[in-house]
Amino acid sequence: MPDRTPVRLGEYESAPLEPDQLTLRDVNRLHALQARGCLTLTRERTGWRLKADATVGVLVLDRVRVVVAPKFAIPGEQLMSWLAYALGTPVPATARRWATGPDGYADLVAAALLEECERLLREGLRRDYVRRRSVEPVLRGRLDVAAQATRRYGQLDQLHVRTFDREADIWENRVLGSALKAALGMTASPDLARTLHDAAGSFPQVPTPAAALRALDRTHYTRLNARYRPAHTWARLLLRGGGVTDLLTDHGTTADGLLLAMPALWEAVVRRLGTEAVGPQGGHAVPGGSGAGMTVRGDLGNASAFRPDLLLSLPGLPGYDTAHRTLLPVDAKYKRYDRRGVSAADVHQLLTYGSGYASADTPTAVIVHPQPGSHSRRTLQVSGPRGLLGIIHVLGVDTRTTPEQASVWMGSALR
Repeated sequence: MPDRTPVRLGEYESAPLEPDQLTLRDVNRLHALQARGCLTLTRERTGWRLKADATVGVLVLDRVRVVVAPKFAIPGEQLMSWLAYALGTPVPATARRWATGPDGYADLVAAALLEECERLLREGLRRDYVRRRSVEPVLRGRLDVAAQATRRYGQLDQLHVRTFDREADIWENRVLGSALKAALGMTASPDLARTLHDAAGSFPQVPTPAAALRALDRTHYTRLNARYRPAHTWARLLLRGGGVTDLLTDHGTTADGLLLAMPALWEAVVRRLGTEAVGPQGGHAVPGGSGAGMTVRGDLGNASAFRPDLLLSLPGLPGYDTAHRTLLPVDAKYKRYDRRGVSAADVHQLLTYGSGYASADTPTAVIVHPQPGSHSRRTLQVSGPRGLLGIIHVLGVDTRTTPEQASVWMGSALR
């Protein structure tokens, strides 16, 4: 990989670029990412200015290597722990800290993939029966009579055979080989690149990353391949350029990189935090496909539906009918609500959720925002000329603590 000039900036920060540091291809790639809300590229009199939005990670361009470090919500040394929590995968040993050198987030994810792949190699790669057709000097498997008659015209010096042997060249291993190869183009550490290259040689590969992603999308885990799940999680993150399902930030651009949309990450974190927080109280999350969305009809075009990031079903209050359950809408906001008041737009949105889901006597909704350093809780009471319109609990989750500790605190805050 040719040497590229490192450009480091933080989340929501900007950095100047010289006119000759971006090729035409780079400009097109950056504009494609800008259209997806990942960053902003503006032309200046002396060159270019690149501004990061709520996106962190690494972007490898033709002449520069852009590293965007997390600044606002989740400290760098905690990012991998919260990411692993959102993805439901074990925290890798590589999550110890955010690299302060040019390596950054991409190297940590690549090292997490490498860690899981090396574990699989130590345990032994899974093998399964694979059907193959080949030409052999001796009979193996079954003779392909039709091919032998039409291609060899009865000659027996070479035999067309069909075999069915146990091999490691199966999709579980192929996608890992492709992901290890993709990680090579993003890492800045020579030692890590060397180890990735060695590990990639032990895995078969699929022809293209797109084919690997299609195989991952068709994945169904059983007791035979369940041990591959953590490795496949990191592989999917690398092959998709930074996202798994709703964490995806880059659909189809040609830029090499690993960009993580922090608002999407925070939404995934809040969904798991809330679900685990109310579990001990007998609560549970209402599935997204249950038809519990709020619907708007009568406007121009088709009817539209919307719902909060998380809808919790809570048991009835002590002393009341235990069969009666309460719905509590929870919305994740990746905003600085530790430093400023809740915006009018968010107040209106949460009031709508509260009136649509919660009880009519006390319509209640919850905002959960990141707050590095300490937990916080405040309550907004919204009233009109005829009395109380709704209650909004604003919870600030300390992202400097562990996700497990945050879940316990959130459970006490929602009790």
